[in-house]
Amino acid sequence: MICKDHLVSGEKFEILSHEPGILKTHPVPDELENYYESEEYISHRDSSKSLWDKIYQGVKSHMLSQKAKWIRSEIKQGNILDVGAGTGEFLNKMNSFLWKVEGVEPNRIARDLAILKGLDLKSDLSLIRDSKYDVISLWHVLEHIPDYEKKIDQFYDLLRENGILVIAVPNFNSYDCKYYNHNWAAWDVPRHLWHFSRAGIQQKLSEKGFLLLKEIPLKFDSFYVSLLSEKNMPGNTNLANAFLRGLISNLKAEKDGEYSSIAYFFQKKPK
Repeated sequence: MICKDHLVSGEKFEILSHEPGILKTHPVPDELENYYESEEYISHRDSSKSLWDKIYQGVKSHMLSQKAKWIRSEIKQGNILDVGAGTGEFLNKMNSFLWKVEGVEPNRIARDLAILKGLDLKSDLSLIRDSKYDVISLWHVLEHIPDYEKKIDQFYDLLRENGILVIAVPNFNSYDCKYYNHNWAAWDVPRHLWHFSRAGIQQKLSEKGFLLLKEIPLKFDSFYVSLLSEKNMPGNTNLANAFLRGLISNLKAEKDGEYSSIAYFFQKKPK
């Protein structure tokens, strides 16, 4: 499949098979960080200027509470490392429940915004030393990491015994992916280097020493991704169709489990 970078460059990239249930983007640009330099890349900013920003921030605020609730249902209190922490809202939410929080965020602008929230985020995982965590979370981050298998091994070592690794990623077996095909916004080439099915990510984490505890569907993502996908389509953005496709995606997934995005909770197994 050939997909276009609709956000920054307009360049085209291939989606190739890598392993069963895992696809990869080809080629990977040498200066990948340049492909994140866009005002439209909303995860690295806190703007609430436009109506769309306000809607996004409202949904995000609700989801922060949900994410904290899901984690605290497994471990009431402890310490957490959030990888790809953005501007730090999730860590602030966990801190409000008296969790000890640390984060990694490679984007300098996002780290500067996090400082305003009282958070000192590290720029790279290698700067995290001599710590053990109850939870490590990656909310739509794993797909961005070039050496993601090596990083999973590092997460295993950084977790306490029976610690939990939370990974949220898009699912290319979802209805909205099949409907929008190469215009599906969650391909997001070349920023998304890896693309996962449910079976693919579960198999990979099992190989790395993790046991699947639960899957939690991220139901808002089907609407968000469908709206962005509509923007990728020729002609004017069809808001009604985006809502319809997001709704259909969730309804179909209630039967087959193939939601647009899923948060997986994995527990570290003793070696």
